[in-house]
Amino acid sequence: MAASCPTGFDVARLRKQVSQIYDRVAREPKGNFHFHRGPQYACRMLRYNPGELATIPEGSTASFAGVGNPHRIGPIEPGETVLDIGCGAGMDLMLAACHAGSSGHTIGVDMTPSMLELVKRGALKAGLWENIEVRRGIAEELPMESQSVDVVISNGVLNLSPDKDRAFSEVHRVLRPGGRLYLADVVVQRELSLAARSDVDLWAA
Repeated sequence: MAASCPTGFDVARLRKQVSQIYDRVAREPKGNFHFHRGPQYACRMLRYNPGELATIPEGSTASFAGVGNPHRIGPIEPGETVLDIGCGAGMDLMLAACHAGSSGHTIGVDMTPSMLELVKRGALKAGLWENIEVRRGIAEELPMESQSVDVVISNGVLNLSPDKDRAFSEVHRVLRPGGRLYLADVVVQRELSLAARSDVDLWAA
């Protein structure tokens, strides 16, 4: 099954379109979108812990648009370094910071500046900013040192990558030996047609 976009695919247009969509989510979380959002969705459909989400500022939970719950895959231990690829408004990132504790370190990477601003505001409000760092970047070129992370989490982001082989190679590069990937995402059950894989609008959706 193909793991990258076809030759000649307009990657720049895809990234611009995705960034524009999530810029709107950051600014208008209750706007009209084709995907679910918010803390009630996270608790009801994805089995997030309501008590834990209550500790995260509303501005960060309202713009949550994940597709699963990577925190149910395995634990994040105190003192660990965690990377959230495509951290969005930072709900998963802040939960990771709570689990890693004051001796841990969490890093969120996202390509949308308005989302990174939401992370900063939320982390400051929650008293977590000392343990959280944000970096602008993309999954295929993570702004991280090699073998620097204990856990990588990602929620509904790698499916948007135009080069999934490269994105997963980056995950492997930044993880320390014995590190873990907690991935929640959408998959297809059959090979998509060339026409579908060439359609930027379908990729962005």
